[in-house]
Amino acid sequence: MSTYRVAQVAAAGGPFEIVEREVPKPGPGHVRIAVDACGVCHSDVGFVDAAFPGVRFPLVPGHEIAGRIDELGERTQSRGWQVGDRVVVGWFGGSCGYCTPCRQGDFVVCVNLKIPGWAYDGGFAEAVIAPADALARIPDALAATDAGPLGCAGVTTYNGLRRSSARPGDLVAVLGIGGLGHLGVRYAAAMGYETVAIARGAGKADFAKQLGAHHYIDSTADTTVADALQALGGAQVVLATAANSDAITATVDGLRRRGELVVIGVSPEPLGINPVQLLMPGRIVRGHPSGTAQDVQDTMEFSVLHGIRPMTEIMPLEQADEAYRKMLSGTARFRMVLTAR
Repeated sequence: MSTYRVAQVAAAGGPFEIVEREVPKPGPGHVRIAVDACGVCHSDVGFVDAAFPGVRFPLVPGHEIAGRIDELGERTQSRGWQVGDRVVVGWFGGSCGYCTPCRQGDFVVCVNLKIPGWAYDGGFAEAVIAPADALARIPDALAATDAGPLGCAGVTTYNGLRRSSARPGDLVAVLGIGGLGHLGVRYAAAMGYETVAIARGAGKADFAKQLGAHHYIDSTADTTVADALQALGGAQVVLATAANSDAITATVDGLRRRGELVVIGVSPEPLGINPVQLLMPGRIVRGHPSGTAQDVQDTMEFSVLHGIRPMTEIMPLEQADEAYRKMLSGTARFRMVLTAR
């Protein structure tokens, strides 16, 4: 093909439009990916609305990309990649390799982290050029529409749990059971944790149990979330996927001593935590970024092993604007995924 289609936003906050562009050639250390599917993440709002610095328009977002390599740039074949390989590129879209975190091997907090849709055109398209160090190999048993969301939502929850202080048998709570949280509950149960799902309303209890939760806490009930967690013995870890600072704050006193709050839900509002809540019990609060390409590959392999898949709604690329608006409205169940072919 000489041209390919992208879903782009011409100006900040604008609608998506389908346009054709000339097919690009991958440069050294890069590959061209024929996109099969791309998830629509709430973080895309930060790019579409130009909330992140340096966003350029027209913009092609999308950082949950699944597809097949269809052309190799120089110096990529020696890294083990071949035309036809099925790959994912997630939030981690490559690193610089020379900043201090990279030199320490902590690539996901690279000072110059390359995020698709920000550093280069993302996956709301039929083709993407990506650095070879961003590629994660898709297991044969995983469909592209399932693999894409695991490059951001999946790896963030999976890595947030496996890098935490929790050990099998510990009480682990997942705050929110939406796009991130429904995967977090499934991963927590599969990792052997006594799993608590926390959400709003008694009506979500059955769904939480279907995901594998051993306990459900209704955050709107008369008993506070913290008291409900302490009644279960206190949580070693709370994985906060809900984008609500008040809801995140409400879990802190539910942590046991040396317990850990792992924040992955994005909210601009400050957390209402005071030092007294942390000092005497020795509690920890930390943020968690997503994960490297190897972490994404680990997430996909773990998901295949345990039969875990994201819950998705699929739309064609030409309906990108509709899919994006549905994500914004909160009515998606739970991940909108665009298919390019």
